[in-house]
Amino acid sequence: MAAPLTSSVFPPPSLSAGQTAAVGLPSPVDHPSHSARPRLTELRLSAFARHRRAAHPLGAVTLFAGPSGSGKTSALRAYEALARLAGGAAVWEVFPDPVACVPERSRPDAQNRRGFRVGCTADGPEGPVRLDVAVQAEPELRIVGERLSAGGLVLLETALRDPGRGTVQAAWHTAGSSSVTRAPLPDDRLATALLPLRVAGKTDGQRQVLAAAEQMVVALRSVFACDPRPDRMRAPARTGSGRLLGGCDNLADVLWRTREECVRRHAQLVAAVRAGCAGPVADVLAEPLGDGTVRALLDRGAGPRTELARLGDGELRHLALSLVLLTGPGVLDVDPPGEVPDAMRSLTVLADGFDRDLDPRQRRELLALAVRMGERGHIRWVGAVSDASWAAGTAGVTVVHLEP
Repeated sequence: MAAPLTSSVFPPPSLSAGQTAAVGLPSPVDHPSHSARPRLTELRLSAFARHRRAAHPLGAVTLFAGPSGSGKTSALRAYEALARLAGGAAVWEVFPDPVACVPERSRPDAQNRRGFRVGCTADGPEGPVRLDVAVQAEPELRIVGERLSAGGLVLLETALRDPGRGTVQAAWHTAGSSSVTRAPLPDDRLATALLPLRVAGKTDGQRQVLAAAEQMVVALRSVFACDPRPDRMRAPARTGSGRLLGGCDNLADVLWRTREECVRRHAQLVAAVRAGCAGPVADVLAEPLGDGTVRALLDRGAGPRTELARLGDGELRHLALSLVLLTGPGVLDVDPPGEVPDAMRSLTVLADGFDRDLDPRQRRELLALAVRMGERGHIRWVGAVSDASWAAGTAGVTVVHLEP
């Protein structure tokens, strides 16, 4: 009989007394039943940048709050990294500067190796599924350990056995004639994302592994990292694919496309912009300039139209983030799992500096819009703010307080 799945890469978590009461609390939106849409309910930063033994709950709308240096940006960066790995990206693409992810006071082992560990929990039809990943940053970048588990059962585990090879030894639950199947897998890719190519699904155990892996990958895949740049949004945009970039540089091009595609959604966008802009707003539109570019405008209802170049930074960021919340993967520059029906997936927006340049009214309106869209189940929001006191007690919002 094959040996059970074991590894020393992932020791049992040891949280301090102050952390225990703060982690793992489900959002009211996520509890109590399992949704048909896989979604992340926890982000674990066991050893990543300035984070140690941290586990943070994730709801439909989550705000990471804390002063500069508390680790808000690195938390969002870890989330995005897991999403890109789940999408099949190589570890060197995801972590171009891996040493920056290693905890500052981390000391190398006897072989001069240092690294970091991140993980998450995805809930859905299969119940809570946990993924933990150990990455070696020095002396060379590679994934040295991975564990996928559900219901206390380890479904997949990998470990680096021979540092001279570019592979890890993987073992996954089979529950057939042998309890596990073992095979080498590349050390530069997430093994969980590769399982559908390696597991036949002939036994109940294999089908359980596949279902858990697919739930995790679907929960992670559709992520849009967004940080609108007003300085770039003011200039006319060249016509292209009509898919919004993370910096919203091509906002005018996207408005040119979306205004005619869905009248109802556009009316909602106009209402959102009206709530966040000074002066009357009758419409938001774009017009071609004849040189292959388009410019965005506000129709004030009477008198000349206002070019977006004349708006303040807060007004532009509010407009762009409202557009993100009211659209979807077909409009945003993301790579969703095309083989998964829309009803089974949700989009997660990562908004670093969510409250940057926004006045109190604008941030309240955006948060209310994020909550409304989150209640529909197709979009989730993870933002970073310096202070979340203004959002405290808001139904449907999970606030994670970080300390420097």
